[in-house]
Amino acid sequence: MATKAPITDLAKEWLRLDKNPETRKEIETMLEGNKTAELEARLRNRIEFGTAGLRAAMEAGFSRMNDLTVIQASQGLCLYVLEHVENAKERGVVIGHDHRHHSNDFARLTAGVFLSKGVKVYAYKDLVHTPMVPFGVKSLNAACGIMITASHNPKKDNGYKVYWENACQIIPPHDEGIAQMIHDNLEPWVWDYKSFENPALVDPTEELVPAYFKEVDSLCIAKDANAASETKFVYTAMHGVGYPFAKQVFERFGFKPLIPTTEQVLPDPEFPTVVFPNPEEGKGALALAFKAAEEAGASVVFANDPDADRFTVAEKQASGEWILFTGNQIGTMFACNALDNWRSSGKSDAKVAVLCSTVSSNMLAKVAKTEGIHWEDTLTGFKWIGNRAIDLEKEGYDVIFGYEEAIGFMLGDIVRDKDGVSALGTFAQLAAKLYKNGTKISEYLDSLYKKYGYFASANSYFICHEQETIDRIFNKMRFGATPQSDETGRFAHKPLYPTHIGEHKIANVRDLTLGYDTSKKDGVPSLPVSPSAQMITFYLENGCVFTLRTSGTEPKIKYYLEVSAATQQEAESQAKAIESAMCSQLLEPEANGLQYRQSS
Repeated sequence: MATKAPITDLAKEWLRLDKNPETRKEIETMLEGNKTAELEARLRNRIEFGTAGLRAAMEAGFSRMNDLTVIQASQGLCLYVLEHVENAKERGVVIGHDHRHHSNDFARLTAGVFLSKGVKVYAYKDLVHTPMVPFGVKSLNAACGIMITASHNPKKDNGYKVYWENACQIIPPHDEGIAQMIHDNLEPWVWDYKSFENPALVDPTEELVPAYFKEVDSLCIAKDANAASETKFVYTAMHGVGYPFAKQVFERFGFKPLIPTTEQVLPDPEFPTVVFPNPEEGKGALALAFKAAEEAGASVVFANDPDADRFTVAEKQASGEWILFTGNQIGTMFACNALDNWRSSGKSDAKVAVLCSTVSSNMLAKVAKTEGIHWEDTLTGFKWIGNRAIDLEKEGYDVIFGYEEAIGFMLGDIVRDKDGVSALGTFAQLAAKLYKNGTKISEYLDSLYKKYGYFASANSYFICHEQETIDRIFNKMRFGATPQSDETGRFAHKPLYPTHIGEHKIANVRDLTLGYDTSKKDGVPSLPVSPSAQMITFYLENGCVFTLRTSGTEPKIKYYLEVSAATQQEAESQAKAIESAMCSQLLEPEANGLQYRQSS
């Protein structure tokens, strides 16, 4: 067994490599104060590069997001791309960044690394929403793309998202190959904050932003009706980069201007009005938008997350209550609207396909089955949805829509990733049509429930920072409290999943960490297995399905539960009861010291 290096040696190595005076000072101060525990947390382990790229707090240390770790990641990525992508130097790399603290510096340092190896660099010098990077990769036939953003994470975090040459987020085995290349190239080659001034660097903004909106225009099918609409729409950018793009999509769709939530509409890396800058967190995050809507006499609120790749909508009811629609509800409405529009255009639906993540609602599958179109689910994340869409296109399908329940929506083939701006324009068009006909959004949704069945979800999470605790929780689910040896030799222990959740019998279990599916004769799941990420799905005899998984970007244990029933009330009642039983039996929050989800 290798001997652990003294923490002081790791601190000295950090100080040898780091050229940023601020982060150097952090480590020096900890050394002087003998802050051993904090030094261990910062330096002992390296930040892990995965399919989600990098995401961590912006602090000094090998396990954090900072100049040094961004340079090291860029070096590994650069060499990997040069080795695996044909003509990578000439095709180049597309780089974008959001408004978070240090995002501009991280983008500049990334560009400097690629320029130092003679790679053509296209860098958006100003702020862009995340979809502009995959759109740039697609449009320029670039070798890869990098977006500096932590999306909807708290203000202390930042991230590094990577797109492959097909303009989709990376999937295995590229993540492992890049991670190894990073590890093999930790000595900084260059530390260039002035790369944006390098004449070899090209800013594609003037070419690509109009090109992006020209493609988004294809989703506008009722410009005259949009222009005539009297429906008022309030918008919040959640202190992010979305407003300029939201304004432009509204203008191009013919709508009267959005009503901005003034306190949240401009980029602000401090995110001063929200604890979590994520519109998915609930009504608390949208309180100021609701206030703006009340003042303007508006009944519909739209929101993007800070990097504007996610989208959500809320509507005021006759009772005065605001309904915040879930990602599953919005996704179902988008899918049905997309199919209606496709058919109205006179196109054949014989090879139409829709996609969603495996933790999203089964309602989309029901819609697809009823309407006779192709549906598939994928592993969680748009890296899987986007790549599967490309594969289906090669098989002759038209993938008109894809979504994940975490308010991510892919409309058409503008980008094979979630896009909150194209979603904003498209949903506004649907809402204007509904309101013209005297129908509220909630009433349209209810009409879909009546047609396809009532579905109720219970999706949430617990916070857990200890990997040991997370592993213990999931291993108890799959192996029981007292693990037994596996006589088949296939697994470390014999799978012993629970037989009941509350009063409900478990029919099947699919464990994509272990690679086991009790519904299959050979026990092998049809979806890809990932031993590095926890994910177990339980299928109950009453039709309820729920999945528990870890997050790739946040210290969370997430769960997604859904029940279908004859009425909405019955579905919601069952979902609530099973959620309670599931949490107490499988997660044991108090015993395991899990933190409950906080209100916004």
